[in-house]
Amino acid sequence: MSGDAIVIGNCRVLVGACSWAGRSLTQESDWYPKRTMKAADRLAYYASQFPIVEIESTYWFPPTPEVARQWVERTPDGFTMDVRAWSLFSGQPTLPPSLWPDLQSEVRPETRDNTNLYMAHLSADAVTEAWARFDHALRPLHDAGRLGAVLLQYPHWFSPKEATRAELLAARAAIPDYRVSVEFASERWVEPDELDATIALFEEHDMILVAVDAPALTPVIAATGDVAIARLHGRDHPPWGPRPHRPTWRTPYRYGPDELAEWVPRVVELAGSVSELHVLFNNCHRDDAVVNATELIDLLTAI
Repeated sequence: MSGDAIVIGNCRVLVGACSWAGRSLTQESDWYPKRTMKAADRLAYYASQFPIVEIESTYWFPPTPEVARQWVERTPDGFTMDVRAWSLFSGQPTLPPSLWPDLQSEVRPETRDNTNLYMAHLSADAVTEAWARFDHALRPLHDAGRLGAVLLQYPHWFSPKEATRAELLAARAAIPDYRVSVEFASERWVEPDELDATIALFEEHDMILVAVDAPALTPVIAATGDVAIARLHGRDHPPWGPRPHRPTWRTPYRYGPDELAEWVPRVVELAGSVSELHVLFNNCHRDDAVVNATELIDLLTAI
């Protein structure tokens, strides 16, 4: 197997996993040739097997330009890296230490002892500066042609209304040079009475509506631009039940052959409407994601 894209019609289909460095993959599975591989060798090996990966660590801590340059150096030309946006930018609970030290003083005094940090705890200037630093950190990936899309994952309470639409568009405007994809945990955005308005909003503002395969969420197969993205989380409910869907939950789950076969016509349908399609497995327990990605590649190659 190589890290090449699959071509379906006029579309490049990139299949991969949402992590290459998770501990259960590197230490509890035999997918990598050696468990003692250096980080650089591990990423290089992953990139020899798949044409795309999603970077998970950027959800917890914003990246730096130096780290982004390392990602470029360790991957071949043509490799694609989708990037999860820092949790603060999409209303998720954020680790206070993940905020840059020189911006800590911009946290409102009454919230400085809180367990979680939210955007509302910061001054408007600090939020603007945080977006600018995130943008700057991704420049090496963008300039090298590695950056696929920046993923914003919104929590279950983020349902369609005037305020949330404004917040969504503000996030999109903060990184105008990059593709932006959006994953909703609230199904309200794609229910019949809202779906047309959601698609129109995404088409107008050049955003990618992610097709989500997860418990209690039905994937919406709809292209809103030249690039489409599907993310497959697994189908077992996490310990806290079917809702709310959380962007970082992990329940061990490996898709079976019939479940993967369900995605073949969906991929073909999306590929007929876009020039590039990313299919990313987020069932990142041990080697489940990379094995399922390989299996889907085999199914798509055979059509």
